[in-house]
Amino acid sequence: MISLDLAFSPAAADLIDAADDESTRSRLLQASDWEGELSAWIEALRQDLDNHCPDAVRTCDTVSLGVSLLDDASIAELNLRWRQKATPTDVLSFAALESEMPMGAGQELELGDIVVSVPTARRQALEQEHGLERELRWLVSHGLLHLLSWDHPDEDSLAAMLQKQEHLLGMGGNVPS
Repeated sequence: MISLDLAFSPAAADLIDAADDESTRSRLLQASDWEGELSAWIEALRQDLDNHCPDAVRTCDTVSLGVSLLDDASIAELNLRWRQKATPTDVLSFAALESEMPMGAGQELELGDIVVSVPTARRQALEQEHGLERELRWLVSHGLLHLLSWDHPDEDSLAAMLQKQEHLLGMGGNVPS
């Protein structure tokens, strides 16, 4: 089971509202859609023993994480504060999971937070010639993998991570190209 805390800044919701059709807007701002997709992703990662997934995630009953959609100014502030980079970025992950965290029965495991810039995602979607919905889900999947201790310090690990993101997005088959 997953407990999801969605936080949408007014500016991000306005950006989605102003430029996207009602169907896309509804899916992007619907907690149940994100919750269902993230639950499926986490469950798939937990069950596949070939995946890098912390034991605490594999054995916990409930996972909690936060997803925030922000504007460029807000994510630039976070990027400066936490990474000393005074520019907007597409996605930031703030992991709460410690590698050797003991889990008791019935405990909720806090993974951390994923923060995505809607304007940056929109620009990247245009560059990649796909929709905002796909780009946001791509970035959230990237952030989720970081919360689960995936990293990409070299080309091989980046390729593996990108391949896993494609797999996650393809699971539901409902993400437009």
